[in-house]
Amino acid sequence: MKTFNYVGPAAEINELESRTSERGRFYKAPNGNWYPSVTTVVGHQSIEGIRKWEQRVGYTEAEKIRRTSSWRGTKYHGIVEDYLKGNIEKVKKSEGLASYLFGFARETLDRIDNLHIIEAPLYSTDLCIAGRVDCIAEFDGELAIIDFKTTGTLKKESFLKKYFVQEAAYAYMYWELTGCEVKKLVTLSVAENGEMQVVEKYDKIPYIDTLCKWIKEYRYFQEGINR
Repeated sequence: MKTFNYVGPAAEINELESRTSERGRFYKAPNGNWYPSVTTVVGHQSIEGIRKWEQRVGYTEAEKIRRTSSWRGTKYHGIVEDYLKGNIEKVKKSEGLASYLFGFARETLDRIDNLHIIEAPLYSTDLCIAGRVDCIAEFDGELAIIDFKTTGTLKKESFLKKYFVQEAAYAYMYWELTGCEVKKLVTLSVAENGEMQVVEKYDKIPYIDTLCKWIKEYRYFQEGINR
């Protein structure tokens, strides 16, 4: 198995206190303010679609699918994190679907190197959001925000927009905190049939623009609830 080089973040990155409520996940920034996670902000855009999906498949089935997807993703992320950190014995002891998916993804994961951070909190006082990024490292020799996804079947690239908006948010947060700009956004998806999908975006501006729009819509919605 590959040994990855860890160079560390471009500036100190500290852990953040977090909490989860019915309104989503929030992180406490060093200035004392609680910021919504970028996942919460981006997820707000999917509320109506999720409701229609629940009505179509039934709430019980929808909850079953959600739990299965969450379990699969959490277990897979754990294996990938161990692999990138060099915890090879833990990787070898992994089993089940997540281990199966890792086996298919490993060749693609080996294109990663010179890691800055893995599973670390970031925040922005400019955007008033926060979150945990999967990985910031070089992918094919270029510094990137890297997102690890599992899926039942691979999605069309047009359906990946929210992932790139989220990754663009992490890129902005990392730049704000460290002054280091990433070159690209990378979404690595592995499906249950073993197919891998690598999608890269170099132009971050359109996704930052969309992020700012979604943040405004999220705040407007929250203000309406609090009235």
